[in-house]
Amino acid sequence: MVFFVVASIILLLMQIAVGLWFYFIFPSIGWKMPAVVVPLCMTLFIRWAMVYTRTHYGTFESLCYYAAYIWAGIVFIAFCIVIAFALLQLIGSLCHIQARAVLGPVSMVVLMLATALSIYGGWSQPKLKHIYLTFPNAPELTIAVLSDSHLGEGVSLARFQKALTRIQAQKPDMLLVLGDLFEYGMHRSQYAQALKDFHTLYGTFGVFGNHEYYMGYQNSVDFYQEAGVRLLQNQYETLPNGVQIIGINDIKTAHVTEQMLDNLLEQTDPDKLRLLLSHQPLLVEVAARHQIPLMLSGHTHNGQLLPFNLLVKLQYDYIYGLYQTGPHSNIYVTSGMFYWGMPLRLFAPAEIAILHIQNHEK
Repeated sequence: MVFFVVASIILLLMQIAVGLWFYFIFPSIGWKMPAVVVPLCMTLFIRWAMVYTRTHYGTFESLCYYAAYIWAGIVFIAFCIVIAFALLQLIGSLCHIQARAVLGPVSMVVLMLATALSIYGGWSQPKLKHIYLTFPNAPELTIAVLSDSHLGEGVSLARFQKALTRIQAQKPDMLLVLGDLFEYGMHRSQYAQALKDFHTLYGTFGVFGNHEYYMGYQNSVDFYQEAGVRLLQNQYETLPNGVQIIGINDIKTAHVTEQMLDNLLEQTDPDKLRLLLSHQPLLVEVAARHQIPLMLSGHTHNGQLLPFNLLVKLQYDYIYGLYQTGPHSNIYVTSGMFYWGMPLRLFAPAEIAILHIQNHEK
């Protein structure tokens, strides 16, 4: 509740700032409508829609969901653009340069372009990103990695099924789920069945993200079971080919400590290929100390909307891509399969990682 109240206040203030910029470049429209009426009405609508659509599902509710979250996303983009152009205007004024006639129209063009790109990025199918890795003592493997799909009200069943079909065509040996799988909405059982029908040689393994706890622990356990996902909760499993899949609960939400991860990794076999699944890219130094060849994480969405990735970098050292974390350790952080909340992505495309693992000797 506190989060939503604070978020609503921030959203209101951002809309007021954008409205004042509109008034500055188009003074004939007055200040009350763009800076007071629209921000207040839209903030109330967004607050209502975000609560209402969590417990009510249907066509009308879906329209409200998309309208609220798209508006919130566009407001964030507009606010960042307005701040940048306001600073340019300030600099121009200090230098006695009359730039309003130019900066106003240019800012509108930039805003429209950024909005169009973010909508396109949000509605595009996630790209398949192929990553080629070699490790000692590694059997040849093709692994598909799903993270941050946030299925339900914000992602249609048809869209999810289409993505799974594209992954299935890659013929992966296993599917790894890094959390934040299902949120809320209609067709819960159909989403689960679509994932259960996804066939691989070794099956599907997964861990919880923070949203699994937000949606209710037992509710999420039931969904993973219904979807045929082998849930790893601070435990590991050895596959017939010797590979060890290690999974930990969401580090922040489930309060996984360095000592807990140390104890778990000490039980694993360093002579086998070990893959560590962790929703959040944290405790990376512990994995490196145990020489875990590959840690897989998500959560960051690579910021989802530029320049939000700059704020994400303040919290996480690893926000997207493949990093070497030690002499024999690496982490890959995926940008996520779809999006959270706002169906928008700006210069942070969604992806499905396809890992191709081979032995050093090949």
